[in-house]
Formats: sequence, structure tokens, C-alpha cells
Amino acid sequence: MDNAQDKSKFKFGLVGRDISYSFSRGYFADKFKDDNLPHSYVNFDLQSIDELEDIIKNTSNLKGLNVTIPYKEEVMPILDSLNKKAEKIGAVNTIRITSNKKLIGYNTDFYGFKNSIEPHLKKHHKRALILGTGGASKAIAYALKKLKIEYNYVSRSKKKGVTYLYSELTDEIILAHSIIINCTPIGTFPKVNKCPDIPYGAITKKHILFDLIYNPEKTKFLNTGEQKGATIINGLKMLKLQAEKSWEIWNKS
Repeated sequence: MDNAQDKSKFKFGLVGRDISYSFSRGYFADKFKDDNLPHSYVNFDLQSIDELEDIIKNTSNLKGLNVTIPYKEEVMPILDSLNKKAEKIGAVNTIRITSNKKLIGYNTDFYGFKNSIEPHLKKHHKRALILGTGGASKAIAYALKKLKIEYNYVSRSKKKGVTYLYSELTDEIILAHSIIINCTPIGTFPKVNKCPDIPYGAITKKHILFDLIYNPEKTKFLNTGEQKGATIINGLKMLKLQAEKSWEIWNKS
């Protein structure tokens, strides 16, 4: 990047729905302050993904976007091109906007998740249950594939790729999957007394429970797992890692 551009004031943002509170906005506001950068980061709270094209057209100096629930898949048709990994995953959480307003989609969720869970993996962690089938779960599945961990999807309704309904989960199924990953919003603040409906009685100290949620820090899902002696991980490290990766992508010259 040339020096003239270095001094420019760029705008970044988060695209989602009902995102009055967001990790990304706080994270980047602190980052820009600490690094003495003149940039800003805003939330674009959209009722429909169709609103995004106008925002991109009418926001000057917009250089990059993060994408969250429920638009990680819906945003893909309006992009000009996809990074290879994002294409394989089938979901986008980072968009780089080039100087001629071309939109390039990336996925940094995969990187954030893989690097958060890897230090906790032991030999017996061979199979995982992925709770939920949204855009985030696709990045999780891709990371598990790279880690050579088998996985099965759990959902409320039968659809392509779903192995189990919540109502079909048994103690045996839980015992056979020593990693359980919550990719649903169940348990997010303010509904902190909710958790995915799984047979928690079968969780052991050999299990890892990973929750993509970071607010609250310890969801009911994680709390229940911890009481059973399981290793618990929330989504905070994953978010920090994916945010830093986004920043790297936006700053490609």
C-alpha cells in the first residue's frame, strides 16, 4: 500500500441483522485507537441482504466488511468473486472491497475455529457433532475435515446433509462423538437460560464442548458440560483470530 493511501481514513463494518451489540465493532474500535489509525468501524443492521448494494454504492472509503448471522450464505450471489476456501466452504464472513468497488468474499471463521480447537485435541477426539446448519457451521465442517475429524450435523428438521434430529439424539450418540460444537444462537444474551436440547447426562471428561457464542462468556451449554468435567471453549478466541485474519485480507495491497 502506498503512503498516500496509508493516511486515508477508511471505513469498515459488520453486516448482519439485530446486531446492536457486536464483538467486531468493539474489537476494531480498540484496535484503531491502540494503533493510532484514523479508520472507523460501523454496524450495518439490515432487514434484507438486498440493502447491501446501496450501502456499498453510497458509503465512501468503504474498504472491508465482516458478515454475520443470517447473511453468510445470502451475501454470496452479490459478490464479484470468491476466494477458493470460501467457495469450498459455501459461506462468507469477510468481504474485501477493491479500489474499483469489486467485492471479493473470504471465510476467516474456518481459520479462527481451527486454531482455537487444535490445542485441545487429543487422540480420542475422532468424531464431532455440529449443532445447527447455518453459514458458520459450514466453516466448522470444513475445519474438521482438514483436522481429519468425522462429523455429523444435528438439526431441528430433516434436510440434506443432516444425520440426526435433536429428538433422535441418544446417550450412545453423545458418547460416540467426543466433540460437540454449538453453531446455533441458542443461549446468546439475553436468553442465557436456554441451551441446545441434547442428552447432557452422557457427556464425560473426554468431551470437548465448543460454543461459537461469546456473550455470555459461559453459556448454559458450556456450563452444563463443565459440570460433567468436559473441556469447554467459547467463541472469543475464534472471533479474535478471524478478526485479525480479516484485517490482513483488507490490507492486501
